[in-house]
Amino acid sequence: MHDSWIIPDWPAPATVRAAVSTRIGPGLSQPPYDRFNLGLRSGDDVEVVRSNRRALVQALGLPSAPRWLQQVHGTTVAELGPLAVADEPKADAAVSRVPGTVLAILTADCLPVLLCSDDGGEIGAAHAGWRGLAEGVLEAVVQSMTVRPERLLAWLGPCIGPQSYEIDTPVRDAFVSVDAQAEAAFRPTRAGHWHCDLALLARQRLRRLGVTRVHGGGFDTYSDERLYSYRREGAASGRFASLIWTRRAV
Repeated sequence: MHDSWIIPDWPAPATVRAAVSTRIGPGLSQPPYDRFNLGLRSGDDVEVVRSNRRALVQALGLPSAPRWLQQVHGTTVAELGPLAVADEPKADAAVSRVPGTVLAILTADCLPVLLCSDDGGEIGAAHAGWRGLAEGVLEAVVQSMTVRPERLLAWLGPCIGPQSYEIDTPVRDAFVSVDAQAEAAFRPTRAGHWHCDLALLARQRLRRLGVTRVHGGGFDTYSDERLYSYRREGAASGRFASLIWTRRAV
C-alpha cells in the first residue's frame, strides 16, 4: 500500500490485476473533491471527472477504459467485455470472462468486493453497501460466475469500519432476521443503535456461498483521509474506484 494506490494483497493468479485509487492520485478535482474524484454523479465538474478517469487509465496502464456502472444499491449483475460505447449499465456488480476487460466499482463508505477464479479466467466485482448486502448482491455476482464457488478468491476493499459505522434497528434486523450468526457483526452503542461490521457481514455471506478464500478488509474510509467518505464529507464526497482486470498470459 502507498499513498496514491492500494494494491490488494491476495494470492490471485498472475493474469489478474487489481488496484484501488485514492484521492491523492493524478487528478484535477478542486476542493472539496480534491483531487482524484472518479464519480460522475457526485456533484463535481463532469469534464474534470472525465479527465481524472483518463488519467486513471494512463497511470495504471490499463488495457482498456474501465466499465463504469450506474450503481443504485441493487443486485443486478452486468456481464461485460471491453468498452465499445460510452455506456454505463445500471447495475451494482459485474462479471467478465474477456481478457483486457476492466471492471470498476465506485464507493465512498460502501464495501467493494473483487473476485476472480483461481485460473484467472473469470473476474467479478460488486458494490456492497448494507442494502446491497442484505438484498443479495454477493449471492447474485457469485451465481453469475461460471466457476464453482470453491474455485473463487475474494478481496474485500476499503469501506467504513465497524468503529465508525453506526446503524439503527431496521438495518440490523435486515441481517439478523435471516441469519442469527449476523449478530456477531453488530455491537450496541446507544438505544436502538449498533456499530456495524460490513466486512464481517460480507465474509459470512461469501462463506455460506462456498467462497472460503476471502482476503482484505481492515480498512476504515471514515478515518482514513486518503479515501472519500460520504459519512464524513456528506454530499460533497467524491468517489474512489476499486478495479480488477485480466491480462493475457505471456
